[in-house]
Amino acid sequence: MAAVTSGEDPTGAAGAASQPEQQQPQQAPASPPLPARHTPVTPGLRASRFQEVLDSSLSHTLGKISWDNFASCYPTIAAQSPAVLRAVQKQMVDRLGALCKKEFDSVLQGRNVVAKLNELESLVSEAERRRDDAGIAEAPIPPHMLPADQILAAHLAPHLAQQQSQLNAKLQTVQAHNAKLFSDIQKQRAEMQSLMGLLQKVFEDIDGANSQMDDIVDDLAKETRTVETEMANP
Repeated sequence: MAAVTSGEDPTGAAGAASQPEQQQPQQAPASPPLPARHTPVTPGLRASRFQEVLDSSLSHTLGKISWDNFASCYPTIAAQSPAVLRAVQKQMVDRLGALCKKEFDSVLQGRNVVAKLNELESLVSEAERRRDDAGIAEAPIPPHMLPADQILAAHLAPHLAQQQSQLNAKLQTVQAHNAKLFSDIQKQRAEMQSLMGLLQKVFEDIDGANSQMDDIVDDLAKETRTVETEMANP
């Protein structure tokens, strides 16, 4: 069997060795690089105060699970096996505190709260420096210290400005329409004045014709009476 093994065709081994080389270009693409490891950021004043508030709130919340409150929920066990109940209460407080701190740390890290609070602190410091350089003697009133009417006016200002622009556009349209109507009325008045002048001239011509007709009528009346008299007395 050993001889048979040693007498195997070397081309088969070469072909077997060449198969991985042919399949090598078809390998799956390389996985994306791992995200950068989180580097802890030194908390500033606001971040430290925020952490203190979180710790104080958690301590205050866990303080509600005191031994007295816990024992009042299980009076029988507290009377018969207080040591066991105390151990359970301590484990519950420790476990809840650890879970809350872990969740808080996860939120702080995921939201990048410390870095953003540090950035806010730097922005505030920069704003104060610029205010000092500008020589502003009186600091502006914080938004939460403003009276209600000013806050309401600030919220309504964009809406009122939009409505005012729309009303101004409508007013301009109405004014342009009124100007056109006034121009048309002025033209109609001018035409009426022209017609009144023509009518006045016609009336004057009629009056002149009537005055001339009066003289002719008188002469015709005299002649008619004379003819009638002559015909009556042949």
